[in-house]
Amino acid sequence: MGSFSIWHWLIVLLVVVMIFGTKKLRNMGSDLGGAVKGFKDGMKEGGTTDASAASSAPAAQVTGQPANSDKSAIDVEARQKS
Repeated sequence: MGSFSIWHWLIVLLVVVMIFGTKKLRNMGSDLGGAVKGFKDGMKEGGTTDASAASSAPAAQVTGQPANSDKSAIDVEARQKS
């Protein structure tokens, strides 16, 4: 049960790429990077005091369609069957 050699890791990487595909792995990587960035920003904001947080500008309100929305995104709305 020693450590794995480079050949073991290359085989594991090849199997993962074959299962998920490169596009899905790229999307998961960007999602993970965005989550880490959001976490870091949240940690920075969490360290501020109440006086400095009150003096800063209020956060933007969420509206129906963001200004920088992706044109290829599909907007899905759940509706009840009648």
